[in-house]
Amino acid sequence: MAMKYISTRGNAPELTFEDVLLTGLASDGGLYVPKEVPQFTKEEIASWRDLSYAELAHKVIYPFVEGSVDSDSLKKMIDEVYSGFGHKAVAPVQQIDHNEYVLELFHGPTLAFKDFALQMLGRLLDYVLERRHEKVVIMGATSGDTGSAAIEGTKACKNVDIFILHPHGKVSEVQRRQMTTVEGDNIHNIAIEGNFDQAQDMVKASFGDQAFLRGERKLVAVNSINWARIMSQIVYYFYSALNLGAPERPVAYSVPTGNFGDIFAGYMAKKMGLPVEQLIIATNSNDVLHRFMSQNQYEVRPLKHTITPSMDIAVSSNFERLLFDLYDRDGAALADLMAKMNAKEDIVSLDESKLAKARELFDSYAVNEDVTIETMQEVYNETGYLLDPHTAIGVKAARACRRNPRIPMITLGTAHPVKFEEAVQRAGFDMPALPHHLADLMDRDERVSVLPAELDKVQAFIAENTFK
Repeated sequence: MAMKYISTRGNAPELTFEDVLLTGLASDGGLYVPKEVPQFTKEEIASWRDLSYAELAHKVIYPFVEGSVDSDSLKKMIDEVYSGFGHKAVAPVQQIDHNEYVLELFHGPTLAFKDFALQMLGRLLDYVLERRHEKVVIMGATSGDTGSAAIEGTKACKNVDIFILHPHGKVSEVQRRQMTTVEGDNIHNIAIEGNFDQAQDMVKASFGDQAFLRGERKLVAVNSINWARIMSQIVYYFYSALNLGAPERPVAYSVPTGNFGDIFAGYMAKKMGLPVEQLIIATNSNDVLHRFMSQNQYEVRPLKHTITPSMDIAVSSNFERLLFDLYDRDGAALADLMAKMNAKEDIVSLDESKLAKARELFDSYAVNEDVTIETMQEVYNETGYLLDPHTAIGVKAARACRRNPRIPMITLGTAHPVKFEEAVQRAGFDMPALPHHLADLMDRDERVSVLPAELDKVQAFIAENTFK
């Protein structure tokens, strides 16, 4: 039976997976979520214990794409994606203490967890566009990892032109070069003379009014609001939990998160039947989610630039998907709440009973730069294992918020430390070597266009390079 998707704001048409893949935001400004969440029994989940990562991915993902992608085509895409990862296990689990683990999600081509989703997204797009005889423009903003993973995932797509905006001078050199050195006539890097939120606002404005594409192309989102990304990320929760004794044994996760997409995938895994007992929202000084969860106060504050740039986000887009469930999937009520939140003028609070429902599963913790560095040093001294700064925030939050020491606590290892030179050096460590497939990264030619943070100039650049 074909999966249908509905908007969190309740006033947009139901869509198939194929249409959701190409749509991004719903027409009412909401985010698409599955109308019904696939459910797996304890017995089914237990029967998957011996599956490889790719085999498990097919089991978890297929119900979300049924009716839009046939089973054999999906299998072929998944096999292609995960055979390109640098570790045979794809998402290996590393133990750092008794019952405490790091789930290594950085063995993909760009050394970050986003490879899991964006490599799949590129193949799904090409599959659907080829069938529909359409071409699209991908426009995205990145504070670090998303851009390189999106470019790597779509560089071979025949039906896609990709434009990635990043804040000029505010991403690490490795992150920048992973975007700007990829060759391809369909790849365009734009360095915005501004911050990530300005870049993100320009992307949102462009999705709201696509007239600059003359009606000949449409924009597709690759940021974490695209459901295909969340769907792909659910898999590694199942994989790690099965490796550590689930479903007979419950598990807990600590997730370094800015946009709430990665941790929402963990929430989805729980809804699908995985025995997740606790999800910890680990944030840096941009702690909008922590303040909301701990004090019931949603207030957007000015963005701070930190040594964990992938979490330098003032507004968490995917949080709306959780709120939709907390509001019993009442789209009209959620639309009212989101209007207040998006006004960014007042502090917004939830009905206490709704927040209490979230707190049954979620805890939160914010970690400043000094403590991030101390955690990197502490774990290295205990184990000889070097964490990237985002993962260090996750480990610190895990140790601070852990409810039950008897169940495995798994921190998502979101990136390779080599991507974050400033943090590694501040912690007093030598930079690790780049993995072999990126060994010559610093010698490759870069291609990037620096533009002012002005919407009309960015849109003119996109139109000029799309229709040249």
